[in-house]
Amino acid sequence: MFTIIGSIIVFGCVFGGYSVHGDLGIIWQPSEFVIILSASIGAFFVANPKPVLVGAAKGFGILIKGPSYNKDAYVELLGVLYSTFRLAKSKGDLALESHVENPYESTLFSQFPKFHDDHHAVEFFCDYLRLLTLGASSPHEIEGVMDQELENHHNELHNVSNAFQVLADAVPALGIVAAVLGVIHTMGSITEPPEVLGHLIGGALVGTFAGILMSYGYLGPMAKTIAASHASDAKYMEVIKAAVIAHMQGYAP
Repeated sequence: MFTIIGSIIVFGCVFGGYSVHGDLGIIWQPSEFVIILSASIGAFFVANPKPVLVGAAKGFGILIKGPSYNKDAYVELLGVLYSTFRLAKSKGDLALESHVENPYESTLFSQFPKFHDDHHAVEFFCDYLRLLTLGASSPHEIEGVMDQELENHHNELHNVSNAFQVLADAVPALGIVAAVLGVIHTMGSITEPPEVLGHLIGGALVGTFAGILMSYGYLGPMAKTIAASHASDAKYMEVIKAAVIAHMQGYAP
């Protein structure tokens, strides 16, 4: 929601401010926009592997919805953890085996719909509960493995936000490319009167303007928003890790 509002403010302030003393018609240069946009998309595809491209597509949803987990999700997660470890304390870790092996048919997890529908969270939790049912007893070793998995997942998500940031850094240069092509077109009309040349030169400079606006007004902030949302969502998995380690150390549910 705030992303949409911010984008509207950027657009309105830039073009509204210019319209006070300038002609908006000059800014409408479709060829410049097509060059920048198509080159940006092409460069993005060349620079990133398929997993990052898929993550980038999902990133647009993050821009609209924000972080995946809100207060209600955390409250529900605490309920999942309490119920799971209460069962383990009363009947032993082996009592979790049926729930861990078939988590999507588990009567325990199905009581918590948001968690139950979160494939990544369910798999992460059940992987380490499975180790408990197999007799793992060293919380320090398990914590090290969990930290490594969380770091790997964080790096995968960081690649997505970093891809947007790299694109944001590159778009001004692509704007210059569009501007240079506009100047080349202008030089082909060098014999035209000054008022015609002025219009052509102004149109060429729109490429530089558009590249800078897209970079600092949209793509850069988008990269920051995606990175912040991913960092916020990572806390959800850290809660699961803390609970598993606490259980292994003998703390009450």
